[in-house]
Amino acid sequence: MVDAKGKVALVTGSNKGIGFAIAQKLARMGMTVLIAARDPSKGEPAAARIQEEGLDAQYLRLDVTEAASVEAAARTVNKRFSRLDVLVNNAAIASDGTLPPSQASLDKIREVFETNFFGVIAVTQAMLPLLRKSTAGRIVNLTSGLGSLSLQSDPDWPFRVFNILGYNSSKTALNAFTVSLANELRGTSIKVNAASPGACRTDLNNNTGTRSPEEGAETPVWLATLPDDGPTGGFFLDRQAVPW
Repeated sequence: MVDAKGKVALVTGSNKGIGFAIAQKLARMGMTVLIAARDPSKGEPAAARIQEEGLDAQYLRLDVTEAASVEAAARTVNKRFSRLDVLVNNAAIASDGTLPPSQASLDKIREVFETNFFGVIAVTQAMLPLLRKSTAGRIVNLTSGLGSLSLQSDPDWPFRVFNILGYNSSKTALNAFTVSLANELRGTSIKVNAASPGACRTDLNNNTGTRSPEEGAETPVWLATLPDDGPTGGFFLDRQAVPW
């Protein structure tokens, strides 16, 4: 694990759920954590909760689907810190879970992709110049086993019943972006990995998961603090490799 003290981390969608748990854990390790959320009425109280522990958390307005917001957030990070050490792309939605793939709404699928895939690319591209200034940059993309084509093709996999075209395929696309970016950045100080938190109790699934957000945060935090000889371009759950 790299020394976390004094490092700067940005976690998207971190006003609640798994994102908040990740931000809180990183702050407890000594990082300055940017609570990135589009709604200040939710992001500011989340940052305040972490600050109550005597930790360094700051709200950062960021709507991953708005180019102007992404660009403004990157300028703010540059102005405050001149670098970024950790980027956790956690923000995600699942608005298309009621219909089978043959009947799925294209508008709903596009809506999901705007946040879960295109939003991740936009934020990562905007923050990459700042991550390049870090001595040990780490990018963690929050994905899902539902995005694994191998698992989804296994008739015995218990979560195969969640056949949600937009959400699942957005995570598959995110996995592809993870591999592509990791390949581009091999040989640099930046590592790029995908983390599945498992089935956590969050608003995304109406709190029906079997794990707590804190449990789901464990693997993303591990990947955010990998040592120099740690993996890159991988997909992990509970620190174990997941098939693509």
